[in-house]
Amino acid sequence: MHVHGSCHCGAIRFEAEIDPNRVGLCHCTDCQTFGSAGFRASVLVSGADFTLLEGEPAVYEKTAESGAPRRLAFCAGCGTHVYGLNTSADAPSYSVRVGVLAERGELRPAVRVWSRSAPGWVEDIGAMHRIETQ
Repeated sequence: MHVHGSCHCGAIRFEAEIDPNRVGLCHCTDCQTFGSAGFRASVLVSGADFTLLEGEPAVYEKTAESGAPRRLAFCAGCGTHVYGLNTSADAPSYSVRVGVLAERGELRPAVRVWSRSAPGWVEDIGAMHRIETQ
């Protein structure tokens, strides 16, 4: 599936070829902190299938629990997190944040990872009172 993404202010734009079955929710404590929520939705993309069209993201490098370095890319202007980059593998791979994709409404998560770290309330989201706009 061909997707298009951008940060909130539009300074960073990209496109990618993705497998919609590779969309997942991550409940690790880092994703909770960086995403300011109980999880973050991402889709895995090979380096060959990701093209940065405009802008140069700022990068924060962290160390994953595995000890591998992870580069987290975000817009220095608006602060939108765009992707994580794994550079320790044979070929780079991206973890593109689903929320920045124009096609996000078509992408349904297929897996939840680091579920041991998920806040208990995550299981109750479907039953919560809904307000359509605010």
